[in-house]
Amino acid sequence: MRVYCNLHMEKNTRVEEALKVLDTMILSASGWRGVFAETGDEESREPGVSGPHLLVAAAAARVFEAYLEEKNDSPRPEGGMDPPANQNAGALIVLGFDTRPTGPALAEAMRKSLSCELRFLGVSAAPEIMAYTRLLAEKEGKRPIGFIYISASHNPVGHNGIKFGLADGGVIPGTENAKLAGRLAGALEALFSTGGIPLKPEIASGEMRGEDSSRTAALKTEALKAYMDFTCTVAGGEPVIEELKREIKRRPLGIVADFNGSARTCSIDRDFLRPLGIRFRAINDTPGLIVHKIVPEGESLEPCRLFLEECGREDPAFVLGYVPDCDGDRGNLVIRDGEKARALEAQEVFALALIAELAHLVYTGELRYDNSGNALDKAAVAVNDPTSLRIDRIARAFDVSVFRAEVGEANVVGLARLLRTQGYKVRILGEGSNGGNITHPAAVRDPLNTILSLVKLLSLRGDGNRQGLFEIWCNLSDQTELYHHDFSLADILASLPAFVTTGAAAPEAQLRVKTADHGVLKEKYQRIFLRDWEEKKDELKGRYGIAGWEAAAYSGMEEKRRLAHFGEAGRGGLKIYFLNCDDFPVASIWMRGSATEPVFRVMADAEGSDPRLERELIEWQRKMVQEAEGV
Repeated sequence: MRVYCNLHMEKNTRVEEALKVLDTMILSASGWRGVFAETGDEESREPGVSGPHLLVAAAAARVFEAYLEEKNDSPRPEGGMDPPANQNAGALIVLGFDTRPTGPALAEAMRKSLSCELRFLGVSAAPEIMAYTRLLAEKEGKRPIGFIYISASHNPVGHNGIKFGLADGGVIPGTENAKLAGRLAGALEALFSTGGIPLKPEIASGEMRGEDSSRTAALKTEALKAYMDFTCTVAGGEPVIEELKREIKRRPLGIVADFNGSARTCSIDRDFLRPLGIRFRAINDTPGLIVHKIVPEGESLEPCRLFLEECGREDPAFVLGYVPDCDGDRGNLVIRDGEKARALEAQEVFALALIAELAHLVYTGELRYDNSGNALDKAAVAVNDPTSLRIDRIARAFDVSVFRAEVGEANVVGLARLLRTQGYKVRILGEGSNGGNITHPAAVRDPLNTILSLVKLLSLRGDGNRQGLFEIWCNLSDQTELYHHDFSLADILASLPAFVTTGAAAPEAQLRVKTADHGVLKEKYQRIFLRDWEEKKDELKGRYGIAGWEAAAYSGMEEKRRLAHFGEAGRGGLKIYFLNCDDFPVASIWMRGSATEPVFRVMADAEGSDPRLERELIEWQRKMVQEAEGV
């Protein structure tokens, strides 16, 4: 077996090589990512990891351990038990990884470098490790607790990365993540000043001793139980679960999944859905057998679509399917209508989940209205900046506020936390542009929660004395003519506010730019936009009713409207809202450089079912960005 690092290198040489690895990584609020495969091939399926990469992983673990030890006031789970105060017990870290081949080696390097108490789960879906961390935090009181999760989410298989999270199961805020990134170089130096870590063959391969394997299996069982219980809580608790069982028995429901070898192959999906009475079938359910692109968009949804059609021919109860990414915290959907199935756009998925969860608040009496239709309860939804204006239309029907943050799950989760301190009920949040949703009290996207939202929307129907979820939505959105008791998913989709939005995975949504300073790029872009606006404004008003515009910048959790200088957006999101004659936004264009991939993302969003305005806007947006890049 090969040893992946020459232990006789000079200290400075080893530090220098590890620092070079850092230079190739993207350190963002969404996680620290890079190509960890020893070959340097982003599509590599080999488990080998180079010595410098292992050292970076070890240093990252030590940085997070020190961070936890000095931070005892991290967010705690809401509504938990009142445990003893174990603040003197030291930090406790939960460690796990997805099914990428390099995960075990990186995990073993971290295990060897940590000195605190460690709960090692092996392969674990991201929502699972987060639910387990919450449970431990409820039991351990004030003890500093967090998790390290090794994954590059939807990036190619040769990539890997690291996410850090706190006691409430959510990833650490972007500002805190930046602090940790700033300490990495110093941690690498410290590793060598204390003798480093033993880079032995078992670290490079991720091998485990028998007793370690038995311990991990026991902890995995605990984690799965915690995740099962927490998923029940997120769905609404045992009363909701029992009601769903009764309704599904009356109206059978079938769901398929294409696990694509992801961490969800080792999680609770079957064991949670089948006891509800749901007919469940899966393909590509061997852990680590990744058979197509990891990102659950576009062509990656095709195997699930075809499988759903096949199952539907055998049993018409099968109407819904999902495809997760490798860490299992993101999933997009396919639906069947008649003989054919189709993939839903990411923005449609979030819109359906939003309707389901807001209607469920009304259904349970947690969101109430006066006789004029004004909400008596203060509620909000938190989304990222490229989320479609369709969400604003849905929220308006429920009299719920919409708040936006910059792209990045940590930003949206942080914004929701802040809104709750201000008295808002934030039941649902997420990145509408990427699909899926976060359902409170969860602090991470979870395709199982998305599926459960749609199951509630389909199954909780009116009984004459009480309106069902879809009926509530139809009434509040003035679409009572669309409601009938035997509605289908297709009927629910037809009730969504009509918008045409550029898909995040569409080729036209991605550009390559060389300008490193995105603030400068946006300053140049502003001059081009103002010039073009003068040329286009009469045509835009005559054809589409667009009478004005307003620019907004999104940085972390902060939104700045009526932006005078586009350059202030820096590396964050820049969005231009197009307004009608009543100063109401009816379309938008957006841009932002990705923090996890070497691409510059653009998007257009337009109200209505006619695709021409969205096509014109995205072409115009691309032209302006490319011109700014060339100025």
